[in-house]
Amino acid sequence: MRNEALIGYLLHQRPYQEKRALYYLFSQQYGVIHGVGKKGAPLFMPLQLFATGKRDLKTFSQINIAPFSSVAQLVSQETDDVTNAELRHQESITGQNQYAALYLNEILWRLLPTEDPMPILWQHYQNSLYELKKSLTADKLRLCLRQFESYLFDELGFSLTLYQDSLENPIEPEQFYRFLPDIGLVPILNTENSDSMLTQAVFNGKDILMMVEQGLCDSTLTTWSRLHRQLIDHMLDYQPLQSRLLWQQQQRYQL
Repeated sequence: MRNEALIGYLLHQRPYQEKRALYYLFSQQYGVIHGVGKKGAPLFMPLQLFATGKRDLKTFSQINIAPFSSVAQLVSQETDDVTNAELRHQESITGQNQYAALYLNEILWRLLPTEDPMPILWQHYQNSLYELKKSLTADKLRLCLRQFESYLFDELGFSLTLYQDSLENPIEPEQFYRFLPDIGLVPILNTENSDSMLTQAVFNGKDILMMVEQGLCDSTLTTWSRLHRQLIDHMLDYQPLQSRLLWQQQQRYQL
């Protein structure tokens, strides 16, 4: 790779020498790329830059915010019409939505492999950032995150089978199930300790069938959120997310 033009979004950065930073860039062309460049690149904005290097750590140069003309063809018509998207192009993500965007960035840079092109996921990420530039209700914000997580699961090969349990039996509406990421939905026997029914990993069969029937929507959002959190935590080996901790601290501060 020599002076190759890239379009991408900055996921994470760390100090590197006095005037430079180590960047984790989610590029449209190559997926996540690690590189060193001048400090000051902004988050949540499409960047255009040049990358040079044969090894894992590239050199980034001429880092600038990409003009809308460079990404216009990549803006989903489902997310916005082009006119509104152009108006939002230079807008910042603020308030509660900023914590949500930090969360998306963190799960990407911690879970995605290096230099593995994922153009479809990249498109969904860009669409999510445009959505987060809008004023969203709490439920619309959660729905945006859950939708992106579902795209991420698909890209990483984690398919959720909800129409049958781990024994390949149909989901029963009156049955309770424990979700184990490596196994699936495991029926809970009546003889099990009732305290286990209170854990986040336990799901009612009726709720599961509603998720299958209605998909990800307002009425099933809470159940999907519980399920997604279990899977995300598993994929991260149960290491804490800094963005989630910041979000929780902000919520406590508001109270």
